[in-house]
Amino acid sequence: QLQASGGGLVQAGGSLRLSCAASGRTSSNNGMGWFRQAPGKERVFVAGISWNGRYKSYAYSVKGRFTISRDYAANTIYLQMNSLKPEDTAVYYCAVSRQAEAGTGADQYTKWGQGTQVTVSS
Repeated sequence: QLQASGGGLVQAGGSLRLSCAASGRTSSNNGMGWFRQAPGKERVFVAGISWNGRYKSYAYSVKGRFTISRDYAANTIYLQMNSLKPEDTAVYYCAVSRQAEAGTGADQYTKWGQGTQVTVSS
């Protein structure tokens, strides 16, 4: 299971750090990623990290502002979000990839967390 946390309400320009803890069967051999879904919109890729942490990928809209990382000992991934904008407002979901790499398509992921709300006020 995946448990996402760290969401909240923040002013534009602020920062938040999301966490996603994996329990049960470990996902250390799988890529992991973050997606987000705004009201009335489809779920979209935000960031991904490969099984060994060597390769990271970001959506163009968050590149340079967000950083994904993973802690193998804690079986947790993080999403550090800086310089937040109102358009970053969404429910953020973490997920485990079917593969060692972290693709950008939601269909490439097999396990999903429950989501955590991020709201950025202007």
